[in-house]
Amino acid sequence: MNHPALIDEAFRSLEKYCRGEDFKGWDPFDGLNSRLFQATPLRRSRLARLAWLQLFKRNPLNLRPLVGVPKQENAKGLALFLHGYCLWQRWEPSPEKLRIIEDLVERILRLKSPGFSGNCWGYNFDWQARAFFQPRATPTVVATSFVGQALAEAYALLGREPLRQELLAIAPFLLKDLNRSVDAQGDFAFSYSPLDRTQVFNASLLGSRMLARLCELSPEPRPDWLEAARRSASFCAKHQRPNGAWPYGTLPFHQWVDNFHTAYNLECLHEYQRVSGDRAFEANIRRGLDYFLANFFTPKGESKYYDNSLYPIDIHAPAQLVVCLSRLGLFERHRELVERVLGWTLQNMRTPKGFFIYQKKKIFSSKIPYMRWAQAWMFYGLSFYLWEVNRMKPLP
Repeated sequence: MNHPALIDEAFRSLEKYCRGEDFKGWDPFDGLNSRLFQATPLRRSRLARLAWLQLFKRNPLNLRPLVGVPKQENAKGLALFLHGYCLWQRWEPSPEKLRIIEDLVERILRLKSPGFSGNCWGYNFDWQARAFFQPRATPTVVATSFVGQALAEAYALLGREPLRQELLAIAPFLLKDLNRSVDAQGDFAFSYSPLDRTQVFNASLLGSRMLARLCELSPEPRPDWLEAARRSASFCAKHQRPNGAWPYGTLPFHQWVDNFHTAYNLECLHEYQRVSGDRAFEANIRRGLDYFLANFFTPKGESKYYDNSLYPIDIHAPAQLVVCLSRLGLFERHRELVERVLGWTLQNMRTPKGFFIYQKKKIFSSKIPYMRWAQAWMFYGLSFYLWEVNRMKPLP
């Protein structure tokens, strides 16, 4: 199998599909956008919101057109597309890609959540989790971090000072609006949003990574930003298990260990170390990477969701594998694994229309073309693969 050629074809086919949809679509968590549900008193009930949301997330049948859930743009989804286009522009530059990049930047900036200390972004739907409720457009550290990383890539290409100022304005949101859970040593976890106090390790580490990246962009030293990033990283590192695994968070029902959130943690600790020069988390990264590679991928190339369970095979996982290994500078060392995983994914989770399914389960699969969760993530992941392959080509 010619992996680079096959992956390149899949990447271009996916891009054509997503651009044809104007990067708008449904999401696994958008069930509460239903006009039917919002017209009933059930919208005020936590249990009803949770049940309704799970019905749409778990159902392989797409009920959204029947109950009035529209296709929409999502700031994080647009950011993943923007990041992918920025990488694509580096190995295959064109005026058309630059126009798309500029358009995506403008669309993302229009989606900022107002009323906070700094620039921030949320999702285009109400979201009921077990631990908290997030109204539509509530900014989160996760969405804001992915948007910030993408805008930083766009700034590196475009070099426009107003865009850098938009980026630097993210820091006040992270430092002032997010809640902190502080331990006995003074280390802390950033909350998921300003409305909760949960301790989710990948979310806090995404805050660390964003602050570190902003330090690179700042015209003056920002020791307070870097110190906050270090304390968040230290808090999360202390909760890593001796075998290298990370639970999702500290709550009793957050004790699972999953594929792509583990990869987030590794990527974020590495990026903090790269910017800061602080090597304190080298052993955490090494143990975490060993656990990640040994427990989340089968010999056939399937991406396990949990460390102790194969199903559901989620499209998010193979995409994040590529990103993580590229970010850690380990793509070439583990290229065989990457191509085995992507080969299986293209054969088993790609549709004839060019888009990717959300999850493959033991008995049935969800083939709804989710834009943010599936298409944007695979576009993002495949762009890292092709960037790695093309930058290693010898010069003509």
